[in-house]
Amino acid sequence: MSDLPFTLDQLRILKAIAAEGSFKRAADSLYVSQPAVSLQVQNLERQLDVPLFDRGGRRAQLTEAGHLLLNYGEKILSLCQETCRAIEDLQNLQGGTLIVGASQTTGTYLLPRMIGLFRKRYSDVAVQLHVHSTRRTSWSVANGQIDLAIIGGEVPVELQDSLVTVPYAEDELALILPVFHPLAQAEKIQREDLYKLDFIALDSQSTIRKVIDQVLTRCGIETRRLRVQMELNSIEAIKNAVQSGLGAAFVSVSAIEKELEIEMLHRADVEDVVVKRTLAVIYNPNRYRSKAAEAFSREILPRFAKPEWDESFDLYSMTNPPLKESKERSEPST
Repeated sequence: MSDLPFTLDQLRILKAIAAEGSFKRAADSLYVSQPAVSLQVQNLERQLDVPLFDRGGRRAQLTEAGHLLLNYGEKILSLCQETCRAIEDLQNLQGGTLIVGASQTTGTYLLPRMIGLFRKRYSDVAVQLHVHSTRRTSWSVANGQIDLAIIGGEVPVELQDSLVTVPYAEDELALILPVFHPLAQAEKIQREDLYKLDFIALDSQSTIRKVIDQVLTRCGIETRRLRVQMELNSIEAIKNAVQSGLGAAFVSVSAIEKELEIEMLHRADVEDVVVKRTLAVIYNPNRYRSKAAEAFSREILPRFAKPEWDESFDLYSMTNPPLKESKERSEPST
């Protein structure tokens, strides 16, 4: 076949319809008219000589052929984006783009600090941070949409052969109490005291809640005995609820540094219990590695990693020339 029966624009339209569920919403997301979208789909179906959508329902449903084309189309579009980034790197070593992913807690509290340090060194590099669940983040890394990610959960089984997973740092979970709580005066509290507290937690179906429960269980805490009186949908909401005296909670230490410093929350030590989980860096070794990603891995990751990181693992083999730093490079933080 000398001429391809589809264009990149048609693949983009197909992907948008699948994501939005309707031709109209897809047209709006692409800033084109609905008739233009419909015409492109008709031309695509005629060129392929196969229907791509079932027209019976209210929602645009892909046929088997439509799903097949979408699967390959997403890979094609991803490779096109990767190609553009590689050319951009080649033409402009001082610019480029860094795309970093993270799971929720890590992306909210740790990654902004890392990106801030990176931007001081390389102000000409555009940085994107994608914060999603560990599962969604892992798929984005596998598909080449993200350079690398720091996650707190486990990589999906089906991606473990495709991605490199490197233990990166320890994230400690702390028990927080209102500063006026009676137990806030104790030097340490006993494990049994946990089962007498009212707890505030994330929704039981959330990925972060499941990870926290798994970590607590590994540390010998019976999560079923914890009296969860309230479920909220964000760490910030939980911190505010604890400050207001509504209960206790387990949260990442990285999420409460400011509150502890100004004494808005009390961090309670539990006798013989240290609750930690391992954060990991993931990347796809078969995808293009931008110089921005290599600079981030070489210069920023070690600053927040556990001590053995530098000695135990070289994340990237530095085969490309290093990124040129901005003239306004800041002094390394202590």
